[in-house]
Amino acid sequence: VFSCCYLSRRLNQLSSHDPLWKKHCKKYWLISEEEKRQRNQSWKAIFISTYSDLGRYIRYYATLKKAWDDLEKYLGQRCPRMIGSLKESVREEDLDAVEAQIGCKLPDDYRCSFRIHNGQKLVVPGLMGSMALSNHYRSEDLLDIDTAAGGFQQRLGLKQCLPLTFCIHTGLSQYMALESVEGRNKYEIFYQCPDQMARNPSAIDMFITGTSYLEWFTSYVNKVVTGGYPIIRDQIFRYVHDKECVATTGDITVSVSTSFLPELSSVHPPHYFFTYRIRIEMSKDALPEKACQLDSRYWRITNAKGDVEEVQGPGVVGEFPIISPGRVYEYTSCTTFSTTSGYMEGYYTFHCLYYKDKFFNVTIPRFHMVCPTFKVSTARMVSRDAVETNHNEYAVDEDEDSTDTDEYEDRRRVLDIPAPSGRCPRHT
Repeated sequence: VFSCCYLSRRLNQLSSHDPLWKKHCKKYWLISEEEKRQRNQSWKAIFISTYSDLGRYIRYYATLKKAWDDLEKYLGQRCPRMIGSLKESVREEDLDAVEAQIGCKLPDDYRCSFRIHNGQKLVVPGLMGSMALSNHYRSEDLLDIDTAAGGFQQRLGLKQCLPLTFCIHTGLSQYMALESVEGRNKYEIFYQCPDQMARNPSAIDMFITGTSYLEWFTSYVNKVVTGGYPIIRDQIFRYVHDKECVATTGDITVSVSTSFLPELSSVHPPHYFFTYRIRIEMSKDALPEKACQLDSRYWRITNAKGDVEEVQGPGVVGEFPIISPGRVYEYTSCTTFSTTSGYMEGYYTFHCLYYKDKFFNVTIPRFHMVCPTFKVSTARMVSRDAVETNHNEYAVDEDEDSTDTDEYEDRRRVLDIPAPSGRCPRHT
């Protein structure tokens, strides 16, 4: 319309009708009435000036800007330090310079996001989520463009891959493939997983976390702002809670959320590490004499092949919590499977504080754990004349599963992690 307006008087009139430009400004650039007043320009002038700067991102800008705005609003009151770590936007010429530096084109959705925020400073906690287990801690920062470019990979196994996140504690990163090489799809996002059984250092398996930057970032933000990930100690913890994974026995409710830990897992040998967070709560309307203490636990653990393991033990994480009306007790534990999925269920045994000889069981709901889709290393595939596949098709030798112990097995960072033992720190 803007180009044709010079040929038609009517089109010229339409092109100057400001309410029409207002609609486009709000739809594509999320310009508010307040921002228009501050800029003291017509809607047409605002649209044209914004388009001249961000026009190549018109397909992505509104979606990404809304995601950033929602995230900042949600975390502003809950994690102010994290919001304070965000960097200002970068310029087009900065992104062009990075492309020249690494010799690869950056996808427009990625570029668009960095025109809004240039990632964050390398601080803790990280914007892209945390996880804590005994003496293991992970917190992922969203890398700024210069740091990401400095970590761009050209080595075999990670050829033409750009890091998106980084954890200063574990060395773990999520990478984006900038080209379709080594079995990856272009713009696919993944955690690297070195093949512990291969002599070839380029044999790197991948746990897939996204198919594009837009999908990866907006789906994560949606989980955060809808409360899908809990905020604990001013950090985003990447536990997923199934709303059906709740069981109530009398006045006590038990709910479970779970998370997969790629940095402690491997595809070859098959070793899939999960953590779970359990919440035990007594109704605030319960009578005072309902107060009780947890004595022991029982677990029934089933892997994808149907193999069953039963575990019993005193307390949970070395504690014997007392539950009373309105009180909540939460704890975190973990398990491993040599299959790509499995589930746990069981019960806690309590005794009443007012009636010492009265014991009862409280149901722990069944909760499932499934590792993300993964791709096996092309280096290993070539040597075995295999084909690339995801975890629903991948045949592995599964001869070992989880065990029950109270000692946490320390792990080295994912870049130098030893062959997993297949043992679990504890089922508590």
